[in-house]
Amino acid sequence: MPHTPRISRRELLRGAALVPVAGALAACATPAAPPASSGSAAPVATSAANPFGVAADKPLEVWIFDGGFGQDYAKNIHQPLFKTKYPKAEIKHNATKEITKVLQPRFAGGNPPEVIDNSGANFIDFGALSQDGQLQDLTALLDAPSWDDPNVKVRDSIDQSVIDIGTYDGKFSVLGYVNYIHGIWYSQKVFRDNGWEIPKTWDDFLKLCETIKKSGKMAPFTYAGKFPQYLYEPLLTMAAKIGGNEVLVNIDNLEDGAWTTEAMKTAATAWAEVGAKYLMEGTTGLDHVQTQTAQNKYKVAMLPSGSWLENEQKTTTPADFEYGMFPIPDFTGSDKMPYGTRHTQPGENFIVSARSANPQGGMEYLRAMLSKKAAGDFSALVRTMTVVKGATEGRDISPGVTSASKAVTAAGTNTVYYRWFNWYGQLKDEAIAATGELMSGGLTPDKYLERIQKKADEIKNDSSIKKYKR
Repeated sequence: MPHTPRISRRELLRGAALVPVAGALAACATPAAPPASSGSAAPVATSAANPFGVAADKPLEVWIFDGGFGQDYAKNIHQPLFKTKYPKAEIKHNATKEITKVLQPRFAGGNPPEVIDNSGANFIDFGALSQDGQLQDLTALLDAPSWDDPNVKVRDSIDQSVIDIGTYDGKFSVLGYVNYIHGIWYSQKVFRDNGWEIPKTWDDFLKLCETIKKSGKMAPFTYAGKFPQYLYEPLLTMAAKIGGNEVLVNIDNLEDGAWTTEAMKTAATAWAEVGAKYLMEGTTGLDHVQTQTAQNKYKVAMLPSGSWLENEQKTTTPADFEYGMFPIPDFTGSDKMPYGTRHTQPGENFIVSARSANPQGGMEYLRAMLSKKAAGDFSALVRTMTVVKGATEGRDISPGVTSASKAVTAAGTNTVYYRWFNWYGQLKDEAIAATGELMSGGLTPDKYLERIQKKADEIKNDSSIKKYKR
């Protein structure tokens, strides 16, 4: 989630949008009514093979967030596949670590590119884009035949959560391509060599931390101290396990007192204890790459992250490290959600600009991306899972991806997610800052939650901020 040269993380845990509130784009754009979603050019005739009426020779501009997944997957997998069908179409490929800085002026000027991987530390606020009419309605993409099989609609080839989370104002307009699976990451080799067992209860987790600490071999735990959103993820997941999924739904919906429930207090108290007793020295001053590299060097045993981790650390990970992940342990036997409950949701968010010159081509590009071949090749290249069902079948995948895949299968329907951090940038920023203070001892658990609740209340009562609801 970084602000370092090796920026890599996505929408879910790391991005701070530079557009702070909905409507910010509108303030700098020409105040005209949004055009029809078909863009400036009339589409050509549609057919089963060309469901959007894509002009065969019309240029397509693609911008990729150059982070943990790099940009080779777009240049070497997605774009060549698109070109097999539209060889005359020029694809203008671009990549940047600064999506907002580079592309917000394009939106404001009325000449945005077709396809954008709107991810990274500085993604453009989705709420602002939606409110300003900048997002192409992708419902037609869902109802189109899949690239692989004309008898299967795109909507039936992807996880339902992609549609749920990518819907703004009743329209599906944001395509999360990567299935982010969150948990506590460790080296299977280290645990095996030391006889350490995966903790299934919180008491066992604390005992494991104590055992590792006393061994003197390495620190028990760390997180990206400069980017505390890495830590509020397991905290919120624990709260959902304790109090049920409604804990996160109420937070998303800005319900009164949602941040100060007993479940949230219990989770905040539990993680504050970890911060006080078991963190690797210097954690608060380190970014995600530094803490992850410390784990690769066997300086720390465990850290919270998502399923992008293995690819992001591929240049520093020992060959026999063998990444694995385990779920948040049960706090008590009376948790409302069972052991194995996972926070998983689509990330690496792609959008098509409604006001671009070729939105039809943009939707077709996404349809190609959602083919099993493109998704499977992507998973093999960058060591992570996409939202396309069955895309990794019959492929050799890495230990970390295997572990994450098994975890999702084991969780079944016991998965949770939250959306407030994408909907309300100011709330996200406050939660990040407050979580850092909680883990460093600057805030008690009660004061921590009161601080975030105060910001949530401010947003709820601010009529200028568009509200969303699950």
